[in-house]
Amino acid sequence: MGPVTVFGAYGHTGRFVVAQLQERGFVPILSGRDADKLKALESESGLEARPASVDDPASLDRALAGAAAVINCAGPFATTAAPAIEAALRAGIPYVDVAAEIEANVDTFTHFAERARAAGAVIVPAMAFYGGLGDLLTTAAMGDWTAADEAHIAYGLSSWHPTAGTRIAGAVSRQRRDGRRVRYTNGRLEYRHDGPPTLEWPFPDPMGPRAVIGEFTMADVVTVPSHLSIPEVTTYMTAEAARDLSASDTPEPAPADELGRSDQTFLVDVVVRSDGSERRAVARGRDIYAVTAPLVVEAVDRILTGRTRTVGVTSAGKIFDAPDFLRALSPHISLDLPS
Repeated sequence: MGPVTVFGAYGHTGRFVVAQLQERGFVPILSGRDADKLKALESESGLEARPASVDDPASLDRALAGAAAVINCAGPFATTAAPAIEAALRAGIPYVDVAAEIEANVDTFTHFAERARAAGAVIVPAMAFYGGLGDLLTTAAMGDWTAADEAHIAYGLSSWHPTAGTRIAGAVSRQRRDGRRVRYTNGRLEYRHDGPPTLEWPFPDPMGPRAVIGEFTMADVVTVPSHLSIPEVTTYMTAEAARDLSASDTPEPAPADELGRSDQTFLVDVVVRSDGSERRAVARGRDIYAVTAPLVVEAVDRILTGRTRTVGVTSAGKIFDAPDFLRALSPHISLDLPS
């Protein structure tokens, strides 16, 4: 396997990605803006480090030289995605990121779709717990349906201790929206000033019914409609996790096992409905940040080995065989998929 540059390698998610790449036989090249953090990780891991800054294209070119692909783990993606994608296009290598920022993902689809398609390049934004996993589950739930009336993606998180990166990205998104909230309805993003509804979601066992914040909109509203004909895409978040996220004093995730994962558990419950019929796909696992690593590394592996269905800017559910991809994650995620 060729070298893979990880931008933001020393961040919370970046470290999980570096470890997963090594476990899968790739050689990570460490990159990022903070030279000191990079140097510390270099001496700790023995891997090559190449400092790079998004406002210095030559440094990005050096970071990507000889790499087979680049994984961008450095938020806020509103700042980092476009320069990193430009560098990947110059290098002629695939670009994958873990952006949860809705607007940054919209920008990637909007600004790079034509150029990437014309170049035969592969750009997969939001290849993470938010955006990627929800899209794969929705695509798997759809099965042979070519369209559906609505998709519901309910996040059953036991808690949510946000990383510093999550907090910064959230602040950037709120700023871009002028404090409004966003939802996906009638086939488009809609910005609203009112508060989101609270309701009960019937999660499958062992979680059971829980209070959730409705229209707690995540990156799935960009990835899912990018390739599936579903005019209503709604995401939900367990009320406790939403409270954790909004509280300014919630600590960052603390390692609770030998892999460095926190004790947070998740259940993602996806329901698609069409003409009165319903299909469901469920994923259960541990630590939303840690599980992003097998998601993004599996994606890079499949891109580099040609197990893909399209080129250009694309979402996980479109470029990969969704049920097959999800089953490949079985060491990390347990699944209930439609037969």
